[in-house]
Amino acid sequence: MKKIFYISVALLMLIYMVSCEDERYLSSTNAKLAFSVDTVMFDTIFANIGSTTQHLKVYNPYDQKILISTIRLAGGEGSNFRLNINGFPADELYDVEIPPKDSIYIFVEVTINPVGRDLPIVVKDSIEFLTNANLQDVDLLAWGQDIFLVKNQISKSTTWTAEKPYLVYSNTKVDSGAVLTIDPGAKIYFHRGTGLYVKGKILVNGTQQQPVIFQGDRLEDVYRDVPDQWNGILLFSGSQDNVFNYAEIKNANIGLQVGTIENSGFASVVLAGTKIYNHAYAGIFSLKSKIRCYNSVIANCGFYAAALLVGGEYEFYHTTIANYWGGFSGRSRSTPALMISDHVIAGQTTGAGETYLGDLKKAFFANSIITGNMVTGNELELIKTGEAEFNYRFDHCLLQVADTFKTTNANHYSAILKGLSPKFFDPYTKLNFELDTLSPAKDAGLESIGALFPSDFLGQSRTSDYAPDLGAYERVEKKRK
Repeated sequence: MKKIFYISVALLMLIYMVSCEDERYLSSTNAKLAFSVDTVMFDTIFANIGSTTQHLKVYNPYDQKILISTIRLAGGEGSNFRLNINGFPADELYDVEIPPKDSIYIFVEVTINPVGRDLPIVVKDSIEFLTNANLQDVDLLAWGQDIFLVKNQISKSTTWTAEKPYLVYSNTKVDSGAVLTIDPGAKIYFHRGTGLYVKGKILVNGTQQQPVIFQGDRLEDVYRDVPDQWNGILLFSGSQDNVFNYAEIKNANIGLQVGTIENSGFASVVLAGTKIYNHAYAGIFSLKSKIRCYNSVIANCGFYAAALLVGGEYEFYHTTIANYWGGFSGRSRSTPALMISDHVIAGQTTGAGETYLGDLKKAFFANSIITGNMVTGNELELIKTGEAEFNYRFDHCLLQVADTFKTTNANHYSAILKGLSPKFFDPYTKLNFELDTLSPAKDAGLESIGALFPSDFLGQSRTSDYAPDLGAYERVEKKRK
């Protein structure tokens, strides 16, 4: 009996000792934490606006729990960065435990105040970890940029320069009689839920080398292709002679709305060398307006690349209208890349819709491409419902439509490439709408139209080979050495 007792006591003591061993922290001075990244990086942070939150994951790769003696922000209270360590907002924390094969999160924010500096500044710091007398660190890196903050109505003629970016932080209206001129290379960022509303006039003077950029204010790489980050640009009916030269408008709800139903008259705009893409609803949404567009790309939007409604007057030359929204499958979209209609139903979603009808005095497309990735259906839709005029013509164009789509009426169609893939370089991930060497759009354009626009979007000659290509880009074959 005593023997059994002593054996039992010995077993209990052994279990206790193993248990105590399990409760010990890893004590080796060679022990090292593992990190999800070696540098926590922030893209450009605007002066006094603050950043998004980045995170760092700290791992214990061992089979024993580990005790971090100190986690601290090296710059201390004077740092631009702020930490939240495993749920505790602090720039320094002691005795932080991580169980075996487990991890903790550290969240990092930054505020930078580079006021008075036109060029971006770099802000650095680090997070230090002391474990068993072993010091490790993770770098923190951010760029800060001073800005012109835009909040108010523009009531008199104003010029925005490329000196430093503009951040539109609330809805901004260009009043009647005022002209907003934007210099080459200017960058215009919009906070979420804001837009630019033009009752006067806007003149965008970008160049091929220095385009003017309109986009949301989230500059982190993860937001690069996220639509609906801002509202877009609206030209009210009555706003005329607007110009967008070499502009890039991206990631809004509607990139450019031309015209409004509730206002009399029409809006007018010239688009030259302009890219409008990655918008939640439409790239161009026009109501009873006038648009002249050439050497431009309208692409990859949730519903329409371009919707031209309630009639109007339109001229598109050497324009690529391409909707590859939804990736390779194209199943997330059932609306065409280009829709032209003599009407619109306002308030349709509420069930109390009112129909507005307008004359389509002209819709002329020449040397252009209308295409997309819809699995079924046509990338061009023409809707005439009333007695209004409906005048349209496609001359030397590639149209991604079904065989049943009739293009035999010579009053409306001439030299149409129907149902063919334009063979772009990469319309999905890189939004590259240049033509591949095997594209049927090569040399398929009307020479007289090419002569009116002798240089393409990239400044390459359209007149140096057999005939101009369709779309915004001229395919230039490299000469063999």
